[in-house]
Amino acid sequence: MAPIKDETVDALRDLVSKLESRVEQLEAKLQSAGGEGSGRQPKAPTSSMRMILIGPPGAGKGTQAPRIKEKYSACHLATGDMLRSQVAKKTSLGREAKKIMDQGGLVSDEIMVDMIKNELDNNSECKFGFILDGFPRTVAQAERLDRMLQDKQQKLQHAVELQIDDGLLVSRITGRLIHPASGRSYHKIFNPPKESMKDDVTGEPLIQRSDDNAETLKKRLVTYHQQTTPVVNYYQKTGIWKPIDASQEPGQVWKSLLNVFQENKSSSTTATSSLLSKIGLRN
Repeated sequence: MAPIKDETVDALRDLVSKLESRVEQLEAKLQSAGGEGSGRQPKAPTSSMRMILIGPPGAGKGTQAPRIKEKYSACHLATGDMLRSQVAKKTSLGREAKKIMDQGGLVSDEIMVDMIKNELDNNSECKFGFILDGFPRTVAQAERLDRMLQDKQQKLQHAVELQIDDGLLVSRITGRLIHPASGRSYHKIFNPPKESMKDDVTGEPLIQRSDDNAETLKKRLVTYHQQTTPVVNYYQKTGIWKPIDASQEPGQVWKSLLNVFQENKSSSTTATSSLLSKIGLRN
């Protein structure tokens, strides 16, 4: 095959540059389109979000998950809430789960993963991705989740662990306030609502959970660490695990999360640039 001339390489480089520029323009146009007209259309993200959020009670999952949901137009799947919803709606999965719970048993991994799959398939909020909160709790669950996503030709992008010293959680958890409908959380001292005991978004009343006390928390933390350490090890091996210092104030934790997401996007861009370099289209 004849060697490629310099002018041909330059032309190809110029074409690649124009294509990249055009893609950026289209992505920006797609994002802005969501805000036009009635203003009720959700923004379309430039990439999907598929992640799990790991952290002990009081680490800030309830504060950060809604922010991730809003920015990336992803659904927030808190498995405890999801299970209660399925039971309340009396779906086939909900009826099966209720029967097990009424007998004092634990809902099987298969049912939990089927519930997640049902949400991904039928919940319009999950169109652009999901944030899993409270699942998986075991390596077996993590493996079953991976298989389900593989069947959908998808895979997790992030397993983010919010890390915080157990001692700090006591002061956090005893002042925690919850908005039941959305899962948004506040704190009487560290992250208070704008108006006392009212949700910032809806104005609806906030509650303090009966199990948010020091004695119950210590028991929950023992169970949490026993369950979570093997799961963290599992995701460390897959390369998608990232730790974040959750003892920081919420705004700084949010910046740390964005850095993790941006780092993943930058890695993809670098890989594309490397491929172009290998075929001689980029210096």
